[in-house]
Amino acid sequence: MTILDMSGEFRRRFDQKMAARERALPAARRSIRASANAIRAIHRGELDEAHRLMEESRRALAEGREALSDEPDVYFAGFHQDAQKEYAEARLTEAIVTGSTLPSVDELEVELAPYLNGLSEAIGEARRAVLDLLRRGEVDRSEQILAAMDDIYYLLVTMDYPDAITGNLRRSTDVARAILERTRGDLSTAIVQRALQQSLERLAGEIRHELQHGSEGPGSA
Repeated sequence: MTILDMSGEFRRRFDQKMAARERALPAARRSIRASANAIRAIHRGELDEAHRLMEESRRALAEGREALSDEPDVYFAGFHQDAQKEYAEARLTEAIVTGSTLPSVDELEVELAPYLNGLSEAIGEARRAVLDLLRRGEVDRSEQILAAMDDIYYLLVTMDYPDAITGNLRRSTDVARAILERTRGDLSTAIVQRALQQSLERLAGEIRHELQHGSEGPGSA
């Protein structure tokens, strides 16, 4: 093969890679945007809209995966894995917030590292859900979500593998730990406040009872 022939072949291959990339990159961006909007819908309680958006994200991921099926080096460039992570985060956030079983890696059709990083970031979304519940006085449901956050964190810390394999999961897990501890503190404060409020209400009820009975006594006439 001459230099001229090699040049033509190299250009053909690079053109093929570029064409695949130009199909996959917009698909990844659509997936990320749909996943972010799905998470917002979950926090607003608009689950039907969230499901529609998550399905849109899933379809975009499938489109990107198909476009890069013959270009593994482009597939693993990072942008497709970022989209997988955001999609996993949306689906896992819904499961945590609604108290459902977490979907598996195979069910989501994503790779392990994006799944685990999505799981770690879902802890942040779970904190937001807890704060929303506390503002509404729903302490019991907040405790359930905190328990789920705890379980997820302890799963993440057992993934003691190199960052090159886990997609820098160790850093994400450190962030998740800080979020978990802040949430635990907020919930503890809310529980103490609720107990204090209940005690004050009980005391106020007893005082009202004593005043009513005192006014009805022998000397009340």
